[in-house]
Amino acid sequence: MQEPRGTLVLGLGNTLMGDEGVGVRVVELLLEGPPPPPGVTCLDGGTGSLVLLEPMQGARRLLLVDASADGHPPGTVRRIIPRFASDFPPSLSAHDIGLRDLLDSFYLLGESPEVVLYAISIPWPQELGTGIAPEVEAGAAQAAAMIREEWAS
Repeated sequence: MQEPRGTLVLGLGNTLMGDEGVGVRVVELLLEGPPPPPGVTCLDGGTGSLVLLEPMQGARRLLLVDASADGHPPGTVRRIIPRFASDFPPSLSAHDIGLRDLLDSFYLLGESPEVVLYAISIPWPQELGTGIAPEVEAGAAQAAAMIREEWAS
């Protein structure tokens, strides 16, 4: 295993299901602005899988970004430090199970980096389509700004 280094920003979501792809949108916004500082990597994790385990193992800090059907107004951004499966927002789709399984596998391998989850509220269920609602897009911009602030720390 490699020595942990830097920060990995991992955006998750299905971009074919509208607002559900907001985690990927946040990564796009981060890459459109000024480049990340040295040691910070932004990765489109799509719908997640165990393939993401390797890049996760190379980080000392993980910033995960995902959509949440949590009943908050669309676009609400919550910063959560998940310690248990119950700390995650309500499940959206199969990729949410994949994220929990991925983190469980990660921890079983003895990994212990700092893990932060940015959950962006969306309405549920989602229609097929690639557009993101304006209020969810505003939440994506807010999450991107919050992550940039974390880069400084």
